[in-house]
Amino acid sequence: MRRNSISATLSALALALSLGGCATWDSMSARQKSTAVGAAVGGVTGAAVTHGNVLGTVGGAAIGGFIGDEIGKRR
Repeated sequence: MRRNSISATLSALALALSLGGCATWDSMSARQKSTAVGAAVGGVTGAAVTHGNVLGTVGGAAIGGFIGDEIGKRR
């Protein structure tokens, strides 16, 4: 893995953890959990696909969070 890719992956992980840091996992609704997981998966995927590009990482996290939110609405 390249240095930028590692940095982007760690940034996406930090983003996901900060989203979850606002509330404990047990007190989060299913929709909030889906959004956080979607953002984490999207960020890591975006970083991997774009080889650590920051825009790809942030874009992936945003898209993943949106998809997770939409899935969480249906639960």
